[in-house]
Order: sequence, then structure tokens, then C-alpha cells
Amino acid sequence: MNIPADLRYTSSHEWLRRETDGSITVGITDHAQGQLGDLVFVELPAVGRKLGAGEACAVVESVKAASDVYAPIGGTVVATNEAVPAAPEKVNEDAYAAWLFRLRPDDPAAMDALLDARGYQAVIGE
Repeated sequence: MNIPADLRYTSSHEWLRRETDGSITVGITDHAQGQLGDLVFVELPAVGRKLGAGEACAVVESVKAASDVYAPIGGTVVATNEAVPAAPEKVNEDAYAAWLFRLRPDDPAAMDALLDARGYQAVIGE
């Protein structure tokens, strides 16, 4: 199971990476894409949308199931990865390269309270 040590995670299977410009990149974990199977549809939040922590803001759908993606922390969407809705299989190929959206956090320190790689590993039982 691929769980990069330099990222933060949520128990709902999102990953977060702090960017040099202060934004936060969000995607779904390798574990999540593996559980879902082959992705066939991805809906991303609109740029400019204000998100609360824990708010459902995107959808990933596979041949098996549809799943909400939640905002791991509060903030405003500043970018989306438009390559992913056009080719959802990119998430299956590399869940950490195929990010979904970036947000400008309301409280950058909120990310520090999320799971580290070891904590996420415990959540998924690996």
C-alpha cells in the first residue's frame, strides 16, 4: 500500500499536501481508489467555492460505487485538476499525482491536526 510519509490524511481517505504558495492540494488516497475500483466519473468543486471542514465537495464514481470527497479543512477552492474529469482513470494509475483540487485554507494550522502516514495506516488496518 502506498502511503507517502510527507502527506497528511483523513479517516475519510483524502490526502493533503502543503504547497509552497500556502495552498493545500487534496486528492483521494491509493487505498480509496483501490477500494472503489476503476473510476469512470469525477465531479470537482467550483473554483471560488467556500468549503467548511468535512463538507462533501466532490464525487468520484467507479463501476462499483459512487463516493463523496470531503473538504479535509475549511478554505476556498483556488484550482481544480481538469485532467481528472476528462480521464478519471488517472486516479487509479497514481492517486497521489492525480490531485483533485487546491484550496486556500482558512486556518493553515488545521492541517497539522490531521493524520500522518502512520496514523492513516492504523485507520486502514495496514
